[in-house]
Amino acid sequence: MADIKALLLSDRSACLRYLVLTELLGRETGDREAKELAALRLDDPLVKNLVQLQRDDGSWTTGDGAWRSNRGPLLMTSFALFRLGSLGFDVDYEPVQRGAEYLFGKQRKDGGWSLSGTDRDDEGEGLTMAPIQTAFPLRALVRCGFATDERCERAYEWLMQWRLDDGAWPTGYANDNLRGVAGYRRIAHSQWGCRTNTTMVLQCLADHPRRAFSTEARRALELLLGRETREAHNVGLETARMLGVEAVGGFITFFARFDLSLILDLAGRVGTSREDARIDEAVSFVESLRGPYGLWEYPQCSRWVSYALIRTLSNLDKDTDWISVEPRTAFHPYPKERHRF
Repeated sequence: MADIKALLLSDRSACLRYLVLTELLGRETGDREAKELAALRLDDPLVKNLVQLQRDDGSWTTGDGAWRSNRGPLLMTSFALFRLGSLGFDVDYEPVQRGAEYLFGKQRKDGGWSLSGTDRDDEGEGLTMAPIQTAFPLRALVRCGFATDERCERAYEWLMQWRLDDGAWPTGYANDNLRGVAGYRRIAHSQWGCRTNTTMVLQCLADHPRRAFSTEARRALELLLGRETREAHNVGLETARMLGVEAVGGFITFFARFDLSLILDLAGRVGTSREDARIDEAVSFVESLRGPYGLWEYPQCSRWVSYALIRTLSNLDKDTDWISVEPRTAFHPYPKERHRF
């Protein structure tokens, strides 16, 4: 493992070197080398190119890399802040502060954000409300360190009111009627639960110092663990999207592709470990995907994906008193219909 970390420290990205040094090697932020890298990362293209695209009002309407398409200022600002927060920037960084104030400025009095501020529903389901409309900006804000801000706490309460009795979050509503769930977003033991909405809300909960270990967060994870598919080509997808290597497409379809590394990251954040059989089997599968040099291969960002997975796996080593009791059911996105004859 030490050799892998040394390989990661040789990367040209100052942001990656800083995160490896502080999060994997345990260096304090006041360490001489850490302070040097903290300054150098401001000129890292991942930061510099993105910040140059910020508008005067604090928003983004386009991004760099694979983010070039215009997704609207609310979503693009949410994506930009999520990247900066994931790279270790918080309210002390002026572009983060300005972007956060833009998002907070669009927040409604009830704590949520408007669906009209996001892309139109890309599945044509005529939604009038979807939990993800608030989870997108909230996910970005809490990743930048605003989780306990009173405005974010109101957003959490807005999300909690739409939680289903089984612990999942739905696709949304159209004129007070629950909308159906497409097969690829189906949750094994929930009639109306949507994997996209539930995953996005869980990401928000997992970055909160208290809500991460709540019954709501652990129940959401328990339901998501019901999808036990093993899609090797998607492992690392969410890291690649955060970096701009992959496009940030879709709204309700945002998690159409299933990234097992994201589920393991969420599992570590809400306090689970390999004592749970499902987690242990998922970790064994991900470990089997390592390349000959101990890295996980992903086009253009293998070292980033490897850093993220090493951090995730280390978080799963700690003891926990939580083990899923949800029955194991084979996942079928579109079950075959039984014919009468």
